[in-house]
Amino acid sequence: MNIFDLFRRIEKPAAPKLPITHIVAGLGNPGTAYENTRHNAGFLAVDAVAASVNADLRTAKFHALVAEADLGGVRALLMKPQTFMNNSGVALQEAAAFYKIPPENILILHDEISFSPGMMRIRRKGSAGGHNGLKSIIEHIGSENFPRIKIGVGQKPSPDYDLADFVLSKFPTADLAIIREELPKIADAAALILSGKIDEAMTKYSK
Repeated sequence: MNIFDLFRRIEKPAAPKLPITHIVAGLGNPGTAYENTRHNAGFLAVDAVAASVNADLRTAKFHALVAEADLGGVRALLMKPQTFMNNSGVALQEAAAFYKIPPENILILHDEISFSPGMMRIRRKGSAGGHNGLKSIIEHIGSENFPRIKIGVGQKPSPDYDLADFVLSKFPTADLAIIREELPKIADAAALILSGKIDEAMTKYSK
């Protein structure tokens, strides 16, 4: 018996992967033209979640870029829907149906124009509140009962400023820097929520 045969005998088999029971989806629009726009704050956030667990959001599946990850003690599917913001629900419905994931196990990360840049607010459930990405998800999965992390991207400069123009515009450099500083906190909040500690996440991070 050579040394390699000996190593093969003493190697322990890899532990089986846990089944996927949760989804963490960051909302945004695909393509370089939309990078670092306010509406893509969710993409920035889910990228940070992926980085926190050394996951790589590059696999194309369920009309999204996805990665599997161990997060908060569960196995989760991280998602960046590629259906454009207004059809985000198409990707979420497909993935949730495949893994038989209930709405309460779907965490959505999305932009919020009512809050200053970087401000985070966590909700257990709720209406779309005028957000087209959330509206699409609610329509496709048939429920409002999913948690979400709202990420402040700043308010319109004036009430009559076109909303689409505002959310599809690039972050000012200073605002983007603030957002990036908050991304590790968003990743930690996501892990707490998936571990069943949403109250702790709210106390620690929700403003």
